[in-house]
Amino acid sequence: MWTWLKRLFSTSDPDPVARVESADPESSNSETMKKFLIAGLGNIGAEYENTRHNIGFEILDALAEAEAFTMEPDRLGAVGRFRVKGRQLICLKPSTYMNRSGKAVKYWMDKEKISLENVLVITDDLNLPFGTLRLKTKGSDGGHNGLKDIQQVLGTTQYARFRFGIGDEFSKGRQVDYVLGKWEEGEQEKLGERLERSAALIKSFVLAGPARTMNTFNGT
Repeated sequence: MWTWLKRLFSTSDPDPVARVESADPESSNSETMKKFLIAGLGNIGAEYENTRHNIGFEILDALAEAEAFTMEPDRLGAVGRFRVKGRQLICLKPSTYMNRSGKAVKYWMDKEKISLENVLVITDDLNLPFGTLRLKTKGSDGGHNGLKDIQQVLGTTQYARFRFGIGDEFSKGRQVDYVLGKWEEGEQEKLGERLERSAALIKSFVLAGPARTMNTFNGT
């Protein structure tokens, strides 16, 4: 399942992202390792596994499997690290629960001295069809409690967020059940490819930058 993504993350594979790497002036020859915080939002606990609201966790788990790094328990969450072309990605799954995500994001930004422009938050989005990817460099919380808390703690909306569409196929008054519900069989069948695409978006964000990444991935 992960063969394509492993090729994508190989520095020797001649694919589109690899070409971006070779063209990037801040490549592995850079003297300074740039750090990025990639925060995938979700709720801890077995009852929340494989639920729509936890897609941020799932994307980081898929990335960790593909790149062969581990997410280990640490302060305010599980943390994993890997490097690619002069960048170090610090991947965070907050253990603060969704509504208090800002505390964990702020802690790891401060600890690792990561600037706001190098932060990417991954979350679910009811307003996008299932599997649709959308990157934005700023914006409102859109009613998402995790983003709302991050905005309050950081005091700004000027951070990148990667929204993964979960659709809105629920009846009136059933939004909470839908968001906290597990994927349907049809969604599950398509999820693997969407996770691969999501991991590619993350790598593009750190290597090619947000503008180029939005042009390539938004709406796909």
